[in-house]
This record gives sequence, structure tokens and C-alpha cells, in this order.
Amino acid sequence: MPTPAAEEALARDRPLLERSGTAERVAEILRQRITEGVFPPGSRLSEPSISAALGISRNTLRESFQLLAHERLAVHELNRGVFVRELSAQDISDLYVMRRVTECGALRRAAELSTVDLSGVVDAVRQGRAAAAEGDWQAVGTASIAFHQALGDLAGSERISTTMRQVLAETRLFFVLAENTRAFFEPFLDRHERIVRDLERGRFGPAETALEKYLRDAEKQLLAAYDRR
Repeated sequence: MPTPAAEEALARDRPLLERSGTAERVAEILRQRITEGVFPPGSRLSEPSISAALGISRNTLRESFQLLAHERLAVHELNRGVFVRELSAQDISDLYVMRRVTECGALRRAAELSTVDLSGVVDAVRQGRAAAAEGDWQAVGTASIAFHQALGDLAGSERISTTMRQVLAETRLFFVLAENTRAFFEPFLDRHERIVRDLERGRFGPAETALEKYLRDAEKQLLAAYDRR
């Protein structure tokens, strides 16, 4: 069942549906809330609570659940309902294969472009540092997701950006393993900054190398956290 905080968050999203109450828009809202950790892995997505909070029909919500299931973010359990998906060690490894191919490929594509807008990656680093200064490690995790989305966006391809949004939403399901700790997230802030410095200097090759190592190390850490749980 959604917590009162989750219901309040969805109620704030209700105005977003005033012009469009489609299942796709509902799925986008739920995907964002899953990415933010409002709905953690294993939590039940209650039809009555969510449909009431968003002011939508059960049929529209069920269609959005089907979209989330297709994106591997939700699962339907017979006679129990719909739940945010819990991932396996194999899911972690497979998703990081996908991330290395997509994100590193995005940097290679960006290197071919005449101009690249780095404002997204720069802003994400600033958000991460500001959240760390407040000791808000969940927000640091959210900034990290924004950083990697911005890296994917550098390719200038809507399909790559869309793929990254789906992949990163699924990645966020892993962050529950890290328990939003400083020990897990803080080292990645330095890596973000090093990658940005290389990109600002036009050093796309070193940035890609650093990114690939970053992703391999993150995969190892998450697998270790998974084993401990």
C-alpha cells in the first residue's frame, strides 16, 4: 500500500493530468515516483489509493501498470495485485551491460557532434554536491540518476534518451540495496566531476574510459550489497 507521503506526492501530480489523462502520462508519473524512491522495490501499487490520488479511472491505471510491467518496473502477482519489481543479481549484471553499451556509446556519438551542451551534466554534479552538503544521500542518488541521464542525452538522440530513462528507472530499484549511505554515494561524486572536467576539455575518450570503469565498479558494489542482503 502507498504510504501517506506517497499519496500526497501523487496528489501533487494530479494537475499534470488535467490536459491529458492517458495511461502513458500516468505511467510517466509513476515511473518518476519509482525513480525517486517514493515507491520502493516490493511495495504494492494499490489501485484504489493511486486512482483516487490522481483522479483517474481504474482502467486507465491498469493500462499504465501494463506499460510499467513492459518496462520491467512492475509485476502483477495473481490474486495479490501489482508490485514494484524486486531485482535479482542477474538483473543487476544484465542492466549494467546495457548501461555500459548505451552510456559509453552516447559519449562516442557526442564526440562526433559539432556542439555539445554540457549544462545538464554540470547541473547534476552541482545538485549532487548540494545534497551531500545537506547529508541527504537519497537526493544524492537522485542527482546521480540525473547525471547519467544527461550523459545519455549528449548523443542528441531521443531514442537513446528514452532508453536511458527506462534503464535508469530500473537502476534506481537497486539503490535500496545501498540504503542511501554516504559510504556508497560519496565516492561517485568525485567520479562525476572528473568525467565532467574531461568533457569540458573535449577529452571524450578519457571520459568514456572513466565512465566504463565507474559503471563496472558500481556493478560490483551493488552485487556485493545484494549478496549481503
